[in-house]
Amino acid sequence: MAMRAELVEAVGERYRSADRESKGRVLDEFVAVTGFHRKHAMRLLRAQRSGKVDGARPGRRIYDEAVRTALVVLWESSDRLCGKRLRPLIPILLEAMERHGHLDVAPDIKTKLTTMSAATIDRALREAKAGSRRPRRRGVAGTELRRSVPIRTFDDWDDPAPGYVEADLVSHSGPVAKGSFAWTFTLTDIATGWTECAPLLVREQTVLVAVLAELRALMPFPLLGFDTDNDSVFINETVRDYCAAGGITFTRCRPYRKNDQAWVEQKNGSIVRRLVGYRRFEGLSATAALADLYVAARLFVNFFQPSFKLAEKRRDGARIQKRYHAPATPYQRLLNDPRTSDATRTRLTEIFSGLDPVRLLRDIRAAQQRLVALADAANPSMVCEKSNTPSLEAFLSSLRTVWQSGDARPTASDEPKPKRGRRRPDPLIAVTMQLKRWFEEEPWRTGRELLEKLQAEQPGDYPDGLLRTVQRRLKIWRSEQACALVFARSSAAFRAIEDPIPHTIVDA
Repeated sequence: MAMRAELVEAVGERYRSADRESKGRVLDEFVAVTGFHRKHAMRLLRAQRSGKVDGARPGRRIYDEAVRTALVVLWESSDRLCGKRLRPLIPILLEAMERHGHLDVAPDIKTKLTTMSAATIDRALREAKAGSRRPRRRGVAGTELRRSVPIRTFDDWDDPAPGYVEADLVSHSGPVAKGSFAWTFTLTDIATGWTECAPLLVREQTVLVAVLAELRALMPFPLLGFDTDNDSVFINETVRDYCAAGGITFTRCRPYRKNDQAWVEQKNGSIVRRLVGYRRFEGLSATAALADLYVAARLFVNFFQPSFKLAEKRRDGARIQKRYHAPATPYQRLLNDPRTSDATRTRLTEIFSGLDPVRLLRDIRAAQQRLVALADAANPSMVCEKSNTPSLEAFLSSLRTVWQSGDARPTASDEPKPKRGRRRPDPLIAVTMQLKRWFEEEPWRTGRELLEKLQAEQPGDYPDGLLRTVQRRLKIWRSEQACALVFARSSAAFRAIEDPIPHTIVDA
């Protein structure tokens, strides 16, 4: 690249001072040497006259520090959405934050913010996103009862009305699924993406039905369909009879086919795991903290979090082409759906006009902080229920610089999960060297032959169950021996090429 720049400087003056015919010859020579496209080469050679930077596009829009600062505040207020999801949310956030007195943006900055493309938003937030990280994530029931619940696959959803939901449970067991721990019950509407989450103290069918009845009262539409996986907490007489009494269509996915429940599985990762993380939560205090988190999160997610929705999927040979609708919030999709009643639209509009996204995000962060304290404390009963929640003004001012300290969510884990090592002592540690000597003496021996020889010398100490362990050791030793044979011969041949004359002759 340095040589190309020098060539541009050397040839540029001759190109600009030449006539039309000579310019063509100079350009041909320049393109042949550099490999540049002809149009790009012409721009480079002409740019020296006007003093432009090489390759700069004329009239390119430049966003100053004030625009980037305001964008960072909006990005933090949206809980760090990507550029494609943030772009349609910016006008909504600006209006809501100005209405509540959190933001006062000049008209020219507001115009630039609302006209930025998704790619430009991602570029402007590149520095703020540099310190962010992401973490990572696992049902069987019975005979006649399971046959009574019809199966619904992913392709069977054909533009259903709002009210047909998929349901799933997310465990909060931490690294060890042992004992009693809290669960999250997730409902996702297929038509709009509206998501409701609620904690379960225990994984039990009567508790699940009671929580489902409470969630039905919160949803802005009646529950028409209930689709679950084959977990026994769902496929049972209690849930089936509840759906039959309420006129709810009860269906299930195919066993071991998670893609049949793609809508709710996606929300398990993008909402539940993103908000709660992967720590272990158990007991009444942790379940109550989860409930407080979901009270604020349901309004923030459904009114201020745009999401993609699959519009079309086509298969072309081995390639699958997907097309998505424009990003929109569940609230917007519900308003735009012609099957939504006018009363529901009026009620949702009234709720939206009174919501403050910054206050909701602050409440989410405070609930996350309480969850982390409960999970990390040795004695959860000693944790103070009242945490130091910052004022709304202090939280708003922190949005400008919080990106500098990495991920702002207290539930996010910055440390990678430790790799699981050996869980029991090595049963061959006392005879490993002896087995290796036998292998080096007779490398053609199999693992079974080595184990039988060991059993003959030390009867009763090494059972037949260790055969697979001996075979794994043998595989490692054979690989090492093969490498030594190949590379030792290669290095000897290389030394012979470098020094073909024997040292004895040279010395003589």
